[in-house]
Amino acid sequence: MKQIAIIGGGIGGMTAAFYLARIGHQVTIFESSQRLGGLAAGFKKENWQWSVEEFYHHWFQSDHYILGLIDELGLKDKVHFFRPKTVVYYQGDFYPLDSPIAALFFPGFSLTDKIRFGFVTIYLRYLARWQPLEKYTASEWMRRYYGQKLYETYFEPLLMGKFNQYYQQANMAWFWARFKARSSKLGTFEGGFQAFIDLFSKELNALGVKINLNSSVTGIDSQENGNLRLTVQNKPYLFDQVLFTSSPASLATLVPTINPQYLGKLSGLKSIGAVVLVLSLKHQLSKQGYYWFNLPKSAGFPFLALVEHTNFIPSEYFGNEHIVYCGDYLNPTHENFSLSKNELLDRFLPSLKKINPDFSADWVTESWLFRNVYAQPIPMVNHSINLPSIKTPIPNLFFASMSQVYPWDRGTNFAVQLIHQAVNEMEKG
Repeated sequence: MKQIAIIGGGIGGMTAAFYLARIGHQVTIFESSQRLGGLAAGFKKENWQWSVEEFYHHWFQSDHYILGLIDELGLKDKVHFFRPKTVVYYQGDFYPLDSPIAALFFPGFSLTDKIRFGFVTIYLRYLARWQPLEKYTASEWMRRYYGQKLYETYFEPLLMGKFNQYYQQANMAWFWARFKARSSKLGTFEGGFQAFIDLFSKELNALGVKINLNSSVTGIDSQENGNLRLTVQNKPYLFDQVLFTSSPASLATLVPTINPQYLGKLSGLKSIGAVVLVLSLKHQLSKQGYYWFNLPKSAGFPFLALVEHTNFIPSEYFGNEHIVYCGDYLNPTHENFSLSKNELLDRFLPSLKKINPDFSADWVTESWLFRNVYAQPIPMVNHSINLPSIKTPIPNLFFASMSQVYPWDRGTNFAVQLIHQAVNEMEKG
């Protein structure tokens, strides 16, 4: 039995604790915030039956790793799948573009565009491999194979929204993964993601995992006997192994004397943050029942996605309130990370009239603001050769973060997959 510390209590850290404790190790989680769950955590008003995620989340039917974990926890019957509607903005209106049939009727594509869209998408989904694609930016590859019209109408707004100023640098392997791994049906947990996190936490407690909240690690030091000493709130703790699951920048700060080549890889990983404003409305915003709106900033929208949560999960679970997310990926230096909630409301609310002309500010009964500076890794060209390994040059220190799930997009499913790899590495020593 080893004494193992896990730094970071998101889904990845919780999953690592689960598998390591089941093997028989004594596991301690150090989480800097006041609760577990990371970006998947949620909140709940007294009159709500379900919680709402701080940063919008859902699962795909193809998410085998997280669904497998849920099955191991005996909670499979609490996962429910629906098929909400996703739309894109085109010349002042919104149109579905989330299926081959929807693409056939999309007014922004000519017949030639539609044929090209179909053949290239089939190639990406069923024939292409990601390794050759990472040599190209998504921007240049899609311009060449989808064509300028398809790229400018559909793909460029997605890239700009997802990667902000880095949108022309993100590689095509990442975009390939979107076609490869996603399903039209989306899943959630009965009661919300926070309900899953709470049940998962109970299982960790039952396995003897020690959970320390509000506990920021300020130092990681190697000992002569191979142990690692963590400094947490000026108190030292000794462990046989440590798994770090937070951002690469945080690890680089904690171990500045690590091998320069490894430190260079940590420092070279780029990412952007997320700003999400959650609204509770008196009335349904989308009369058509649309769930996800992809919004081009070139059309004047001040955020990249509008998600009407209660067109996915019925409003009856939220006291008949209508829950809407206004979300954006931004560089942490962007002013939206410093503006107050009221300032962001003033900036965001006028654009909701483009969704529903009847909307007015008095529809908003309550609002919540959430921000995180590490929310979306940026996969550059030939990204695979720049990824730091799970096993660091420091003996018994391991690293597993969402920056390493490449070529897949960050999310709970591939976090669990990465943790399987990390646990195997830790068992090898």
